Amino acid sequence: MEDLMQARMANVYRLAPGGYRALAAMERFLDDSGVPPHILELVRLRTGQINGCGTCVDLHAYRADKAGETTERLWAVAAWRDAPFFTPQERAALALAEAATRIADNPDGVPDEIWRQAAEHFDESSLAALVMAIASANAWNRINVATKQVAGSFR
Repeated sequence: MEDLMQARMANVYRLAPGGYRALAAMERFLDDSGVPPHILELVRLRTGQINGCGTCVDLHAYRADKAGETTERLWAVAAWRDAPFFTPQERAALALAEAATRIADNPDGVPDEIWRQAAEHFDESSLAALVMAIASANAWNRINVATKQVAGSFR
């Protein structure tokens, strides 16, 4: 049986430095996008949970904690619909993150109602950045899951 705590590649990002630089450039853009940083971390965390990316779940929970996020809210991200701890803006961002991450589960892609709710809480520029953040998180997740990067290894 294969060791579950052993990465398939020591560091995929060193082996593909151009790809890493491109993804890192996206993250720098997102940091300056105007989307509240705590919302970016919640979206990244939820996307990592959906995709089973232990590296991203660990990293974004850690970053959110260090930025002052409460443990109560971090514990509840996976069940945000049933937890009273999130604002309407955060709920709209989490719903969009889920729909865009699970795009294959809906024949219409992201449902209009989810998009409408997000558009109520984010101006067009911020909404565009939020879509980019969700896409970026999914890219990181897929790289880390495919290469079995180990949770905690990038902190």
